[in-house]
Amino acid sequence: MARAARLLDESGEQGVERGYLLMPAAHQSMMSGNMAEAESRFAEAAGIGERFGDADLTSLARQSRGRALIALGDVERGVTLLDEAMVAVTAGEVSTIFAGIIYCSVLSACSDLFDIARAREWTEALTRWCDAQPDMVPYRGECLVHRAEIISLRGVWPDALNEALLACERLSEPPGQPAFGAALYQVGELHRLRGELEKAEAAYRKAAESGRSPYPGLALLRLAQGRRDDASAAICRVLQEARHPRVRSRVLSAAVEILLSCDQTPAARQAADELNALAQALGTPFMRATAAEALGAVLLAEGDPTAALAECRTAFTLWRELDVPYESARTQVLIARACRALHDRDSADFERDSAVRTFEQLGARLDLARLQTSGAAPRSAAGLTARELEVLRLVATGRTNRAIADELDLSEKTVARHIANIFNKLDVSSRAAATAYAFEHHLVESST
Repeated sequence: MARAARLLDESGEQGVERGYLLMPAAHQSMMSGNMAEAESRFAEAAGIGERFGDADLTSLARQSRGRALIALGDVERGVTLLDEAMVAVTAGEVSTIFAGIIYCSVLSACSDLFDIARAREWTEALTRWCDAQPDMVPYRGECLVHRAEIISLRGVWPDALNEALLACERLSEPPGQPAFGAALYQVGELHRLRGELEKAEAAYRKAAESGRSPYPGLALLRLAQGRRDDASAAICRVLQEARHPRVRSRVLSAAVEILLSCDQTPAARQAADELNALAQALGTPFMRATAAEALGAVLLAEGDPTAALAECRTAFTLWRELDVPYESARTQVLIARACRALHDRDSADFERDSAVRTFEQLGARLDLARLQTSGAAPRSAAGLTARELEVLRLVATGRTNRAIADELDLSEKTVARHIANIFNKLDVSSRAAATAYAFEHHLVESST
């Protein structure tokens, strides 16, 4: 780069090459945290690209300038530049390599902003582009990760899982691709949502081995397993370390859920307030819905169902507009709780029944089991023997039959028989439902 700059200076030429040489300098400014300088250099590079009719440089510099503006807090102007660059890409004005770079960068920016509508639109465009570029393996892998996230939000979890697994396959070679860990994490998230706790744990561990933090997903998994102390300790530690707004907002959302489950309402309130501040700064519907849902849950815990209902109604409306069925159903559960606290039983039953239908359609077995057991009459230990309670508590930690057999010095066949008896006595049909029952009825110690 230095030699190229010297040659240009010696020749006195004022060509498009000067614009390309500005790009690495601008990125260096960006990486060092000098966003204003980066924005200025990207703008200069884009101007050179326009002057010499170079669509590659113009579009690349525009999207880079857009990201710098977003980092400076000027989200509206920044997103406009991202869209402008993407229009040039989808119109076929930009060459293949630059198109791939711009696609990935813009989708990353949409993800950072939680701009789900744009992410969906550009992911569909990227999918079409990738289909026409079969040799662009890195971009195809990135595309699949984004597709998995978008499809997951739409609630088509089997398809999302297939996309995430395909991304894992395509990103495994060559080794060391950063997106590989992201793909594994997405696999873990989908297994957790579906109540497949052992598979989720395995995926989170592989993600960690690949350099991607397994949190907040792993902390939410620990909560689902009834290991509330572990979940709380992990999420509080991660919250101290998370700095990037996108990462921090996801951790804050999980922290509210976990801390409320651990009866740490003041700490949950603090997390919800910070999440709300981030949502106000970003202004995207997804973030506003996330913050409103979290605040509604905290207000319920604080004993203010009227205010909670208002926040939850806001969240539900936004989730419906975004077509995010899982979060819509979770918010309906909160609405049902608020209505019941206000003695409006008919509305509570309506909201709860609607949530049950959505969970059934999604295959959200753990949420469904929790909702059903929480609405059932108390059954205490349901006639479980001391040994069956031991087995149930180990099932709730996510252990396999083999691991339980080793722990209790039993045969796998005996463990399987105990589990069958447990399912029969609790009137459940899966390990996830048994775990939910154990958690709801306090059969699992918080330190397990």
